[in-house]
Amino acid sequence: MEPANEIRSDASLFEAIQQIVEHECVLVRDARRKLTGIVTTADLSRQFAQLGEPFLLLGQIENNIRNLIANKFTKAELAGVRDPADSGREIDDVSDLTFGEYTRLLENPKRWETFAIPIDRKTFNDELKRVGEIRDDVMHFHPDGVGPEDLLSLRKFTRFLNDLENKLV
Repeated sequence: MEPANEIRSDASLFEAIQQIVEHECVLVRDARRKLTGIVTTADLSRQFAQLGEPFLLLGQIENNIRNLIANKFTKAELAGVRDPADSGREIDDVSDLTFGEYTRLLENPKRWETFAIPIDRKTFNDELKRVGEIRDDVMHFHPDGVGPEDLLSLRKFTRFLNDLENKLV
């Protein structure tokens, strides 16, 4: 039988990752050396999913939005929604836009007609703005993380965009 690998209870998960991956688990001991628990690869996977899912969903949402916008607007129209505070940035295609610029592009009724998606513009843009707010919290590592309601919103909007893109293809 192999000796167990141990970590201190005040160690960060990042300190323990290599040991957990290598040995499939580590025992956790407190400052008095009392055994307080075990961390397994399953625990590591759950933690990764909890931390990583919002990033992955946001990436998928942005890709879906880009795909829906692609080839519908001219370079000049795309450049026209560029953040005025960032006027030196080149806009060659939809991948050069920020999330806020997608919203600015699609909230304009005339551009919405060009977008030509058979759904309500206001409803779509309200959801897009909500996702943008969640995105800001995620990308700026808000201390509270992503709450269950926000995560559900991201999942629903991702499914909606996937379904929409599949219907339009």
